Amino acid sequence: MPVQSESVAPLPVRIEAAGAMLNGDLSLPAEAVGLVVFAHGSGSSRHSSRNRAVADALQRGRLGTLMLDLLTEREERVDVITAEFRFDIPLLGERVIAAVDWARMAQPTASLPLGVFGASTGAAAALIAAAERPAAVGAVVSRGGRPDLAGDALERVVAPTLLIVGGRDDVVIQLNRDAYARLRSEKQIEIVPGATHLFEEPGTLDEVSRLAREWFLKRLA
Repeated sequence: MPVQSESVAPLPVRIEAAGAMLNGDLSLPAEAVGLVVFAHGSGSSRHSSRNRAVADALQRGRLGTLMLDLLTEREERVDVITAEFRFDIPLLGERVIAAVDWARMAQPTASLPLGVFGASTGAAAALIAAAERPAAVGAVVSRGGRPDLAGDALERVVAPTLLIVGGRDDVVIQLNRDAYARLRSEKQIEIVPGATHLFEEPGTLDEVSRLAREWFLKRLA
């Protein structure tokens, strides 16, 4: 599939999730073949530079992206001090589900096959959404994620799931292997050599982007 070079201007959106209003950025390339909802990790937001880099790569593959703040502005201010929301996996999962439901109903995205990309704790939220919306979520990718935190939802995921982990992220590699063993869907685990948890080493985030784009395009488009 051809890769486009131009950037896609994001459209600000607001999504209601159980009474909370969440801010998001929707980017739809011309002739988009799918949509990927991003679930950021602990202490991060839709402005995460790493997730933005992956989103840009997906957009060049004609995949739309929905970058979402999983916490409200007030919750983010509290979380900076207390860290009480970033590990509230049921709450985060509920909000990714709300984003999936919104995408299935919103006029610009309703017809697009949908995937979810989760980083860190956001990976658990992505897998919970996949388990709760099996007919809507067509693929899942986790980057340096904590899929183990999805709990019993792991066994209920039917979407093809790719787990990407840094080769120097020893603890998280084992947690991903444990979660991988519990997944019953089509699954794959990729270890990126030389990468630490945040994939800050040269070329490692490019590899994450390539793997994610290929996974989503094969299963959504």
